[in-house]
Amino acid sequence: MNNSVGHTARLIGAGLRALLVLTVLCGVLYPLAVTGIAQVALGDKANGSEIKDKSGQVVGSELIGQTYNLPKQAHSDSTTGDNPEGAAKPDLKWFQPRPSNGLGTNSVNTQYSLILSGATNKAADNPDLVKLVEDAKAAVVADNTTATYKVKPEDVPADAVTSSGSGLDPNISPEYAELQVHRVAEQNNLDVKQVEKLVADNTEGRTLGFMGEPRVNVLKLNIAIKALAKS
Repeated sequence: MNNSVGHTARLIGAGLRALLVLTVLCGVLYPLAVTGIAQVALGDKANGSEIKDKSGQVVGSELIGQTYNLPKQAHSDSTTGDNPEGAAKPDLKWFQPRPSNGLGTNSVNTQYSLILSGATNKAADNPDLVKLVEDAKAAVVADNTTATYKVKPEDVPADAVTSSGSGLDPNISPEYAELQVHRVAEQNNLDVKQVEKLVADNTEGRTLGFMGEPRVNVLKLNIAIKALAKS
């Protein structure tokens, strides 16, 4: 009996010691080592790939798309007395990202107007998706046509009217960026060639030369536009 109790006690003691050692190794030392290596080797990416403006203020992440809309205008409903917020309209001073439909809006934390990340999963012949694409194309044509530049429906690239798999793509194609150049230049009183140069400067090629597609980070490009407009 005593042998059995002693054996059990030794097993419990060994288990507790193993728990303590593994907790220190896996729960303290390993995370600290990985964090330290990440900070030294990949500090920017380890901290969320933050993007800062010219003043050094963090304005977003290069991994998550943002919207560039005018403030929502409240309007009164004379029949119900409600005062819902009007639909947001794009601020045409800025380059616009891909549509961000996602899976709908955030309903958990209503303090923030967030888009839930995810694809719509609608088939190409889904009437709702077809209407979204047609409406988006019409809006792109109307918004980007200026007195000196005419946008044709066939010139609108796919990424201008469809959301990505996450719905939060931070990048657009060089073709979509070029399509917006004349409008952005006009809205900010800039020369078209200046804006075209900013697009070229902010265009990234395929990863490692063969993966993915050329892309333009919208936030970085808009920061450059803001700096140029103020100069």
